[in-house]
Amino acid sequence: MTVEEMKKKKTELGFSCEQISDRSGVPLGTVQKIFSGITKRPRYDTICQLEKAFPMEPDSNPYPGMMEESVSAYRIYGDGTDHEGDIWKSFRGKKQGEYTLKDYEAIPDEYRVELIDGVIYDLNTPTTIHQQLAFEISIRLREYIRQNKGLCMVLPSQVSVQLDEDDRTMLQPDVVVCCDRDKILRSHVYGAPDMVIEILSPSTRKKDMGLKLKKYITARVREYWMVDPDKKKVVVYDLEHNELPAIYGFEDQVPVNIFAGKCQIDFSEIYSYIEFLFEKE
Repeated sequence: MTVEEMKKKKTELGFSCEQISDRSGVPLGTVQKIFSGITKRPRYDTICQLEKAFPMEPDSNPYPGMMEESVSAYRIYGDGTDHEGDIWKSFRGKKQGEYTLKDYEAIPDEYRVELIDGVIYDLNTPTTIHQQLAFEISIRLREYIRQNKGLCMVLPSQVSVQLDEDDRTMLQPDVVVCCDRDKILRSHVYGAPDMVIEILSPSTRKKDMGLKLKKYITARVREYWMVDPDKKKVVVYDLEHNELPAIYGFEDQVPVNIFAGKCQIDFSEIYSYIEFLFEKE
C-alpha cells in the first residue's frame, strides 16, 4: 500500500493520526509527518508497519491471479506539465502510450524508469531489504548453475529487458535468469528470459502483481516469482506448465521450476541473515 492509498483509507475510515499510531505501533510524531507530507519518502519498513493500521478488504486477495492494473503509485513523465530543461524536449507533444525506446534512452541514468507498452513509469530507489533479497537470491541461483556447469546466466537488478522485442517496452526486473545466451546483449536482454523475480515494495506492488504478470505471461517467461518482504511470502508462478501459483513463507525452501526443483532457495537462511533489517525504522 502506498502512502497516497493510506491517506485515502485514512479519510474513508475516519482514522486520526493517534488511531493509526496505536494500531500500527509507529510513533505519533512519525505518523503526523508522513500524513502531513513533511516526510516525502518514508522508510520502507515504516510503510510496512503503517499498513497494519488499515484492514484489508474482506474480498481482497493479494496474491494468486490478481490481474489488477494500477499505475496510481507512479509519477509519470511526459504529461505536458513536468519538463525540467532540455532533457524533456523530446517528450513534448506526446502522451502516455506513445513513448518509445528513443525516449526511454534519452532519460538520464539518475532517473530509474521502466517503459511498458509506451508508458513511462518512475521507479523508487530500492531499500536495503529489497537489495539484499535480490542479491542473496542471485548468488544462490548463480552457485547452483556454476556447480552444475550450466549455460544459464543470472543477471541482477537494473539489467534492462526488451521483453516484447519491440520499441515500446523495456523492463528492469530485480533478478533475471536467461538460459539462451544469444538473448544477452552488451546493453540489455533482448526477448523473454527464462525466469524473472520481482521484490515487491509499496510503490511497485500492484504493477508487479498485475501489469507485469500479464506481460510475463504473454511473453512466455517460464517462471515468475514475487517476493513480498512485508508479508514474508514468496509467490511462485510456474508459467511454463500453467500451474496455479504456489505460496511459500520465509521459513521455506523454494524450488526453482526451470531447474525441475533440483535447485532450492532457502529463504529461512536468507531471512536469518538479514532479519535485523526488518527491525529498523
